[in-house]
Amino acid sequence: MQNLTFVLRQSAPEGMEVEREMTIRLDKRSRPEPDVLAATAVYDPDRTRFLPEEVALVIEVVSEESADRDRSIKPFKYAQAGIPHLWRVEDEGGEPTVHVYELDTVTRTYVPTGIHRDRLKVAVPFPVDIDLGALTP
Repeated sequence: MQNLTFVLRQSAPEGMEVEREMTIRLDKRSRPEPDVLAATAVYDPDRTRFLPEEVALVIEVVSEESADRDRSIKPFKYAQAGIPHLWRVEDEGGEPTVHVYELDTVTRTYVPTGIHRDRLKVAVPFPVDIDLGALTP
């Protein structure tokens, strides 16, 4: 997660902040915390949350304890809130595999746009080209 955050910070364009473990206030009773997110909000060290309209990308790194939440509950909530991009990182034999989704604004659901092993290269929400093998020790 730390290495992915570092690489994304290097790739993010001006005006896009990449943060770890910050909540998103979806409503009065729901503030999920993605593992990593990219937002267009101005950096503020005292900030504890983002609003959905400020978030361009959420990333969930699936672990045994979080699998159900990361694969079903959180994606549903993020899609309903209108967050345009979701990446789900899975462990496949000790190597990261990234499942990339984009929001269908009509149905308010995510549609898969790719499964990336070895290399993640996407153009949205900003251009990224990552050697996935380099993320793990």
